[in-house]
Amino acid sequence: MARINLKGMGVALITPFRNDKSIDYEALARLLEYQIKNGSDYLVVLGTTSEAPTLTPQERRELKEFIVHRVAGRVPLVLGCGGNNTQGVIDELSASDLSAFQAILSVVPYYNKPSQEGIYQHYAAIAKASPLPIILYNVPGRTGVNMTAETTLRLAQEFPSIIGIKEASGNMTQMDDIIKRKPADFMVISGDDGITYPLITLGAHGVISVIGNAFPREFSKMVRLGLEGDYEAARSIHHRFTELFSLLFVDGNPAGVKCLLHAMGYIENVLRLPLVPTRITTYEKIRRVLDSLT
Repeated sequence: MARINLKGMGVALITPFRNDKSIDYEALARLLEYQIKNGSDYLVVLGTTSEAPTLTPQERRELKEFIVHRVAGRVPLVLGCGGNNTQGVIDELSASDLSAFQAILSVVPYYNKPSQEGIYQHYAAIAKASPLPIILYNVPGRTGVNMTAETTLRLAQEFPSIIGIKEASGNMTQMDDIIKRKPADFMVISGDDGITYPLITLGAHGVISVIGNAFPREFSKMVRLGLEGDYEAARSIHHRFTELFSLLFVDGNPAGVKCLLHAMGYIENVLRLPLVPTRITTYEKIRRVLDSLT
């Protein structure tokens, strides 16, 4: 299996909805062009930011086909495919057309809180079954369990098809330990916009970003400058967005970034239950920050 390089800024795509809660493909087409023309290095399809759990199987298939057709090979695509039923993930991979995708992003099993050995065995089974390289995704604030550095490194060392990790534990010591001890070609990718800059200074490969949905040009420039070692210029961009980083998540994701994109005129401010739009007070704060940035 060939190694791939996903250095830079990937964007965890949202799914825009119309007011009747159907998928707004016209808005999605505009967003895809906006991403590709403004510096996004790759796109993540059907990640958690896409509200994938609220999409029907048919909608997920149609969404994938639409994105693949519109992107037309202009940037790499990564497909979100994870869950807390290992065999279910394997079955989904075997039933999916993966020909247009470069890698799979697969989250640590959520809710059932497996042990570290259970997490290892989960990913080992997926690695043996997947026709594509795998990016691990550690986000304990959502899954309820942290994948330790030891488990991540064990997987990285034993399975060449496991090519990286999206790390969103918030534990800088843990992330630094992975960077320090990982195989040379194993990618550590920030899963948190707010710590992307410091993580790059430690040796991370980039970010899978939420804020990149709205500010692909600016945020990809920050990532690129950091990767080139121009930390002062990268830090100045990072500091422009620090208030927005927290505002986008105060009422949950993707409520914050959908609010921002609505304020920018790109989409309707619509989510599917159980997610709801941000509070009015948050919307007003986001609009105020947006006005200061534009």
